[in-house]
Amino acid sequence: MLGWLTVLLVLLVALFYFLTGEGSSVSDVTGVERWMLIGSAAIIALYALQLLAGSGSRMSQNARHLMIWAGLIVVLIAGYSYRGEFSDLGNRVMSELTPPGHSLHVGDANGEVAVRLRKHPNGHFVARSKVNGTQMTLLVDTGASSVVLKPADAERAGIDVSGLSFSTPVQTANGMTFTAPVRLRSIAIGDIVLHDVQALVAKPGSLNENLLGMSFLTRLRSYEFSGDFLTLRG
Repeated sequence: MLGWLTVLLVLLVALFYFLTGEGSSVSDVTGVERWMLIGSAAIIALYALQLLAGSGSRMSQNARHLMIWAGLIVVLIAGYSYRGEFSDLGNRVMSELTPPGHSLHVGDANGEVAVRLRKHPNGHFVARSKVNGTQMTLLVDTGASSVVLKPADAERAGIDVSGLSFSTPVQTANGMTFTAPVRLRSIAIGDIVLHDVQALVAKPGSLNENLLGMSFLTRLRSYEFSGDFLTLRG
């Protein structure tokens, strides 16, 4: 019974620290955390004394059990110490499994909101986004000065295209086109959400893809291209 209680306490302490990511050293531990550690240490010490009590083969067997428990505790401590590296490894694995266009949350321990996009087989980065709450796909284009929407998708996002004046020229990766300026309530890519975004609606028939241009990208904390991945940090 004492053995199972020890197991339970060790697992509870480990789970607590993995979920909170707090208590970088024993000296930083206070309150409930300190009592959890003290209680765990007391139970473990009592269990160790019970295992070592006895003689002959019984004591030898108990000593082996004690070494196993000590090894498990060391593994738990090591796992907690390298939790950041394990998190990064998990993010890299998930990035490889994420389909192109889908965003993967890769926020860090500092609370930074970040998402990662995988390159499409055609060599471009696309983002499955929500524009004014409406799902649509945007092609990342650092050559476009603004977010640019096709008329049909602008209408789906609640914009009255019939009242727009397409008189603003804009240079995109596909060449020059004429557009009409608008303001978007919001653009969301994964956990990153920007409000009141400057955008343009392209003249009908002049654009094949919606563009995620610099009016969105420059409002981010940063964006970084690295191999087959684009990381956006809000």
